[in-house]
Parts: sequence; C-alpha cells; structure tokens
Amino acid sequence: MRFLQLVAALAAVAFASPAWALTDIVWWHAMSGELGRQLDRLAADFNASQSEYRIVPSYKGNYTETVTAAIFAFRSHGQPAIVQVNEIATATMMAARGAIYPVFELMRDEKEAFSPDDYLPAVTGYYADAAGNMLSFPFNSSTPILYYNKNLFRSAGLDPDIAPKTWADVGTAAKRLRAAGAVCGFTTSWPSWINVENFSAYHNLPISTEANGFGGLDAVLNFNNPVMVRHIAQLAQWQADKVFDYSGRATTAEPRFQNGECAIFIGSSGTRADIKANSKFEVGYGMLPYWPDVAGAPQNSIVGGATLWVLRGRPPAEYRGVAKFFAFLSKPEVQTAWHQNTGYLPVTRAAFDLSRAQGFYDRNPGAAISIEQITLKPPTENSRGVRLGSFVLIRDVIDDELEQAFSGKKSAQAALDSAVERGNKLLRQFERANP
Repeated sequence: MRFLQLVAALAAVAFASPAWALTDIVWWHAMSGELGRQLDRLAADFNASQSEYRIVPSYKGNYTETVTAAIFAFRSHGQPAIVQVNEIATATMMAARGAIYPVFELMRDEKEAFSPDDYLPAVTGYYADAAGNMLSFPFNSSTPILYYNKNLFRSAGLDPDIAPKTWADVGTAAKRLRAAGAVCGFTTSWPSWINVENFSAYHNLPISTEANGFGGLDAVLNFNNPVMVRHIAQLAQWQADKVFDYSGRATTAEPRFQNGECAIFIGSSGTRADIKANSKFEVGYGMLPYWPDVAGAPQNSIVGGATLWVLRGRPPAEYRGVAKFFAFLSKPEVQTAWHQNTGYLPVTRAAFDLSRAQGFYDRNPGAAISIEQITLKPPTENSRGVRLGSFVLIRDVIDDELEQAFSGKKSAQAALDSAVERGNKLLRQFERANP
C-alpha cells in the first residue's frame, strides 16, 4: 500500500511538471505609481496567455538607478534578462557590445516576427543602428507636452479651452495666474530634457555637431547659442517673481501641478495616467510652446522614455521567453491598451490606427497631441534625437548649470558655456574609452 501511495505521489508530480517547468524571466524597470501598476498588468497578462514562461517585474528605482544596478549585476553575473533603459543611455548601451543581445538578433534567432517598419519612424530612428537594425525593444516612448489647470484658468479670467501656444503666451498667462493667487505660474519637470534637448529640437537647433552624435563619437556640444541663452535668461527672469518656478530635477515638479500649486506644467506625455489619477481639477493639454521669431519653429519634438534591452549571459530558455514576450508586446491590442492607459506614445502604426478607429482621440481631447507634435514636420539632423556617450552624466551637468542660472548665481550665457565645456570633457572621456 505504501509503495502504491508513493507511485501515486510521483505520478501527481509528473502530471504537474508543466507548472514546475515555468521559466522565470526577470525584468528590471524604473516605473512606480500608476505606471508601475500598468506595467505589472502587462506582465500578468502575458503570464496568463501561456504556460511556459513567467515575466517577473522588479522595480529598481529611477532610470539611472536601474541601469546602474544592471551594470553592477552584470559584473557579478547576477544580471536580469531584460532591463529598462532610458533613451539618453542608448549610446552607452551600444558601446557595451559584449553585454547586450541586440533585439533584432534575438528575434531573428528565435524566429519571431519583428520589423522596424511596424514602428513609428520617430521611435525607430532613435534606437536603430546605421543599417536600420533595432537594438532595443521600444516600450515606453514619450515626449513633453503642456498641461494646464482649467479651473485656475477660469479663476484668472483666462479662456480654459485655449492652451498657451508660444513662450510669450505662457509668460502672460502665468502672470495673470499669479495675480489671481496661484502659488506658481508654471513649472517643468526634467529641466535638460525639456528646456535644452526638446527646446533645441523644436526650434531646429543643434545640441552638438555630428548630427547630435548620430554621426560619430567625436561630436562636440554647441547648444550655448543665442536662442538658447535668451530662453534660459527669460526663465531666470520669470523665476524672480515665480511666474516660472523651478521645481527640481527629474519628476519632482509633477506633484506641484497635481495638487493645484502650479497652474501650468510642462512634462512627459507619459505622466497623463498619474495626472488623471491624482488631480482634482479639469486638465487641459497643449503642445510645447515656442519662440515664433525663430525661423522654422515649431519643428518637431523628440522622444524620451525608455526601451527594453536584453542582456547576455542568461540561459537559452529565457531568451526564447523574452522573444515571446516582445512578440506579445507588439500586438496592436496590447500596444493600444498601454498607450491609452498611460499616455505613452503608441509605438506601432497599428496601435495608433486602432486607437483612432476606436474613437479614443475623439473621446479624449489632447490624447493625440504627443503624436501630432513628434510628427509635426519630418525630423532634421537637429530634431531626430540625441545619441551622445555618457549623456546621463551630461544631463546632470546641464541640470546643475541651469540651477545656477535660475538661482541667479550665474548668467544664462555663463551657465550654458560651462555646461558645454564640462559636457565636452565627458564626451572626450567616452570617446577615448570606446575607440
């Protein structure tokens, strides 16, 4: 009898083996709050769609903390299969040739359909090599847009249905809002991304030589031009009366808009989910402001956000699962839900077409602004994006110098000159390290 019980127990284990054989695939990411919940939902939906693989998301802090953790983990052979990396670290990841498994190679090796033609050109151009091969998987692409508090606009006697279009309009509206009692007129998140990188693209101005780094590692920063100097000087002047109020780096400005403190906010289109979830007022949307006397403005904005990079050194079974997961993420209905629930761009043409066919943009005024903005005009060498080595560090340098200007410790010209000089030293170090 005991022998038969043992046989029965072993048989039960054998029949249950598919559950035991699940291959876990660890995914390190940088999304918290509502975005983190949407990401977890994606993983859960994939896990429920098949029985061979299980995506295991793990939040590792902000973008810099996440990629830094992945680098250290790779050195100690404890790296995840997938890591979410922000757009400005693309050149750094490309230089780590032995550490990354290019996505176009992965999908080809695992015989999963994957074509750059399926994705929006503004996305593929940023993350492809010179031959057009996709090196990472487009995941959360965003671009900065303007948000405003319609309730405060009404209180200040401003038309709540008209978003400020130019920087002069922003300044005029912000002064009215301050006079009506707003704590701050307007603020922005990600100082360098919005006020230098996207400002330059939107005005068709270069960040550096060599097509903003796409043309080679010998690029030289040159964004300390008269238009940029005038813009930063104007922000510093507005700062004195809190018409503009600097709120810190990264996303620290977002709560100030959500709690009604700042009436106008320029931040990521991917913030829409959190803003909708946390704001107790009617939100308006608009495109980035521009200076109309700059020839060619507005041009087009550039993408931010992040892509998914695959790291070498994991078992073959995990890579089969990663390819299946990326194929799942590419489905139009999956991309469409992600776009609609978060505010991130629909990175595939099919997802954009499906959202439009579903009437999503008709029901959600402002939801299409990010797409209209990045496709406003065909990208130029100045508005394709930024691919510069060590740009995570360079962005910190730019933020540091902008803070010097906003606090009145340096003139706009001196701050931008210093940012260019310090940034170029980092570029030369990266160039020497990657011959």
